Amino acid sequence: MALFKRKKNQIKTASAYNQDALKRLDKTRFKITPPEGVPVSFQRASIGSRFGAQFMDLLITYGGLVLLIFLIGYTVRISWENAVAFFSLVSFLIRIPYYILSELVWNGQTLGKKIVKLRVISASGRRLEPHQVVVRNLLKEAEIFLPISLIFGIMSSSGWVMAGMWAWLLIVILIPVFSKLNQRLGDMIAGTCVVNQPQVKQAKELTAAPNARADRFIFNAQHLEHYGRFELQSLEQILREVNSTQSSYDRDVKVAKTIRGKIGYGENVGDGEARNFLQAFYAAQRAHLEARQMFGDRREDKHHKDDKTP
Repeated sequence: MALFKRKKNQIKTASAYNQDALKRLDKTRFKITPPEGVPVSFQRASIGSRFGAQFMDLLITYGGLVLLIFLIGYTVRISWENAVAFFSLVSFLIRIPYYILSELVWNGQTLGKKIVKLRVISASGRRLEPHQVVVRNLLKEAEIFLPISLIFGIMSSSGWVMAGMWAWLLIVILIPVFSKLNQRLGDMIAGTCVVNQPQVKQAKELTAAPNARADRFIFNAQHLEHYGRFELQSLEQILREVNSTQSSYDRDVKVAKTIRGKIGYGENVGDGEARNFLQAFYAAQRAHLEARQMFGDRREDKHHKDDKTP
């Protein structure tokens, strides 16, 4: 009897520990709802990982510039004031294009974010727009780089000015710490947030399901040109949820209807066939994307037609 009670207490303790762990994990995640109506869960980037990505980007953007300054200092006589002015100007001309262009080309990633596996997304669930990338990176200049430049460029000026700059930097650093989504000021204004890059492996068993092999639903090339890997991962999350609740049934019907409208699928699909349709579309869409990728066409999301990069 005592052994049974001890085992029961151990199970309760383990259960309570698991629930606490799930609650802590849930606090680090948030959901956004794209226009298709399928909620997608992301894990927000930690402060440490964001500092790590920023450090890598600083090494990339400033490494060569520091070497250039030392080279100029050894070959040409230049005053400290002129060296600081030259460094500030050239770093600005390198830094702004680097951050903006890299996040535009790599869909919200710089080289530093790629290394740390982070990504900038739109907090609204829609596509990350160019103006959001420009705004968040220009505001980074006002938030961080301009105060630092002023601090190290006016060391002999008023102590009140330097104190104000240090206070501003402290506030800017603390904003992401207390922000719900760890957003800095530029992210709040631009409507963006930084998340861990999703590492979802698309399962082979979903394409091998009996419903996915059925000939009931036939998709042509025009049907499969609209979506990319990102949407396929979202659909996979839905197909992995095997339950028979009314809410899941209604969700499958809604998602199937949205996809049919998006791809122009004219054949009638009954509500009871919604999940079979989703499984068949998943299998066909995945095969299509994998075939395109073999030829170098890597389609990240539904906006690939607007992208200028392969």
